[in-house]
Amino acid sequence: MGTTKTIHFTDEQNELAILAKAIGHPARIAIIQHLIKVNSCICGDIVNELPLAQPTVSQHLKELKNAGLIKGSFEGNAICYCLDENGFNKIKNFFQYVDKHLENQKNQCC
Repeated sequence: MGTTKTIHFTDEQNELAILAKAIGHPARIAIIQHLIKVNSCICGDIVNELPLAQPTVSQHLKELKNAGLIKGSFEGNAICYCLDENGFNKIKNFFQYVDKHLENQKNQCC
């Protein structure tokens, strides 16, 4: 198995890559959209919304949480999930940076 080359990139670049990878699956996009719609919910509610088994949904929630896009808090014996503003702010700032560059370079590309 090959080694990763993450040490050759900045912390910001590595962090953005983790965030992008986390949203790079349609099930995770669906989970994010559901959380936007309902604000917060438990895993069982998400399972009822998606055509996926509970363990699969749990794995996607884990990936989103590890990336910093959602957070969870215990409510009884269940975890209630919601969006994590910090992760989405990092994505938003990156795309604002790209957008500003595109505005400045209008029609100057090869």
